[in-house]
Amino acid sequence: MKKNTRYVGLDVHAQTIAIAVAEGGRDGEVRSLGTIPNTPEAVRKAVKKLGSVENLAVCYEAGPCGDVLYWQLTELGVRCEVVAPTLVPMRSGDRVKTDRRDAEKLARCYRSGDLTAVWVPDAEHEALRDLVRARESAKEDQRRARQHVRHFLLRHGRRPEGATRAWTAKYETWLGSVRFEQPALEATMLDYRMEVQHARDRIERLERAIDAAVEKAPAKMQAVIAALQALRGIAKVSAVTLVAELGEFSRFARPRQLMGYAGAVSGEHSSGESVRRGAITKTGNSHVRRIVGEAAWAYQHRPGVYGALRKRQAGLSEEVKAIAWKAQHRLCGRYRKLAGKGKPHQKVVTAVARELLGFIWAIGTHVERTAA
Repeated sequence: MKKNTRYVGLDVHAQTIAIAVAEGGRDGEVRSLGTIPNTPEAVRKAVKKLGSVENLAVCYEAGPCGDVLYWQLTELGVRCEVVAPTLVPMRSGDRVKTDRRDAEKLARCYRSGDLTAVWVPDAEHEALRDLVRARESAKEDQRRARQHVRHFLLRHGRRPEGATRAWTAKYETWLGSVRFEQPALEATMLDYRMEVQHARDRIERLERAIDAAVEKAPAKMQAVIAALQALRGIAKVSAVTLVAELGEFSRFARPRQLMGYAGAVSGEHSSGESVRRGAITKTGNSHVRRIVGEAAWAYQHRPGVYGALRKRQAGLSEEVKAIAWKAQHRLCGRYRKLAGKGKPHQKVVTAVARELLGFIWAIGTHVERTAA
């Protein structure tokens, strides 16, 4: 950057924004400019006071306030980056934390190049991401509601006859026949069952909204979503989640970068000749990691294209289907080899999920390149 660039750090909260500026050059002054209200008008006035937008570089930490400030600043012509809060350098002996000091630290670290920017989704990806995360929350609520029912019945010694699997049609029929003598227990059971039904209706409503959103999405996004479903274990909702969370696959230069973004690479602590690698870092996108972790279980079965997978692959290019077929052979062999060595199933699935991300990257980048 130019020497006359002014590096601005913002400590953003729901109601206020603390501002600090670091002048260009290694020894440039770093000072606080005070606190302003977190409103569009206050931000516009602050930018105007900071000088020419061509000489400004602004950053703030990703957080619960979202990307509204980012879009406002970019519309004003200001270069802005949202940085990863967990990767901001910290001094071990610093025990004083204030908004002013946080803003000054951001400005100083931004000037020295010690901050890591995160991907900011565009309007289409952000809307789709919020929708799939709402469905994910609904699924978690459904799981808890079902647990309440099962635990309640277990406490009162009520179990279905035989080996009836939970939440099948037969199990639901049995639930409807359960009765209690005490009215209080009857009311409790009814409330728990209504909560389960409410969660089911909510999931169905959100899935219909996801279908409608995909139909209105840009053509390239639709093509990537359809192509990802060629992989075993990845149906429509999983494909939509991957696209919403990752955005453009081509922003990852190599598959390993995507694996690191998902926190699916091994942690390492090495010194000298000592090399120690441990569990995966999990310092990445947990939503992507969950999707590929669930999909990896499908590769314990021998390769094959049939049923729902055959329908999902209908109409896709031969190149995409070839990548998906290669993934089946590679990942199934990997699964069986590790399982044959006696590795715990969860470790086997984690290793398969990491390699599955490579095939996801290959399909995503291929479709983006050909659909452009």
